[in-house]
Amino acid sequence: MPILLFMGFIARGEAGNEQTGTEIGNKAPEIIEKSLRGEELRLSSLKGKLVLIDFWAAWCPPCRRENPHVVTAYQKYRNKSFKNAEGFTILGVSLDNTRADWEKAVKDDGLVWETHVSDLKGWSSKHASVYGVRSIPTNFLVDGNGVIVAKNLRGAALEEALEQLLK
Repeated sequence: MPILLFMGFIARGEAGNEQTGTEIGNKAPEIIEKSLRGEELRLSSLKGKLVLIDFWAAWCPPCRRENPHVVTAYQKYRNKSFKNAEGFTILGVSLDNTRADWEKAVKDDGLVWETHVSDLKGWSSKHASVYGVRSIPTNFLVDGNGVIVAKNLRGAALEEALEQLLK
């Protein structure tokens, strides 16, 4: 049974009744894209984990300021057990236009998780379009069943949401 987190409140939905979309309670749309390593990566390959889909870019100052909070949350929660998920990871979706800028920002900001993707089309990114991303940073927290349980968690709000979802 998915657990929905909205403004600090947790509600339960019926498993299997989710429709695909970008609202809390929806099944997150699939993301299939090339990783920094050049390999195809799928959001669905992370099933079973709590996943933060993080839309960002190297050229975005607010994104770069947010990255230390994301790194801290990753380090603290990556091996924890959650309701409807085992472990926490991040799927970074870059809206960069050049691989060099994207790769440098990942390294400079210490984004140590392996799951980074980009189609290198900037604001024309197909994934930004599907997820309705109009500004960055934007993120979606997805449970182990692929259901969106929270969105746009910044700073301390990300850790607060993760704490609420711990077993």
